[in-house]
Amino acid sequence: MSEQQDTRTPSAMISTSAVQLLHEYTGRGPTKAKTLINEDLVTVVLADTLTKGEQRLVANGKPERVIELRHDFQMVMREDLIGIVERQLERKVIAFMSQNHIDPDLAIELFVLEPAPE
Repeated sequence: MSEQQDTRTPSAMISTSAVQLLHEYTGRGPTKAKTLINEDLVTVVLADTLTKGEQRLVANGKPERVIELRHDFQMVMREDLIGIVERQLERKVIAFMSQNHIDPDLAIELFVLEPAPE
């Protein structure tokens, strides 16, 4: 039996893995994800990320609590997210930044890679 090779692009693999990881941590994954890779920078944009509970908090005037909670999740997921990028690109991540936005419901995960050897 031959082993099938995954033909998805590194960008698609990073997007899929990031959605799965968020689902694992929050019980719900984003409905849209796009990963852009540009030299030493990887940007993952996620849409429709908030859980029903977080949406309820926002609707009841507590968006700052949701941003704070999401920041806590991002710090806990940090190493897992970095691992996804490093495995897919076989390059070291030297910096990671993460931010959420409430309306529209978007999140961004930004990875700076170690410069590629020349």
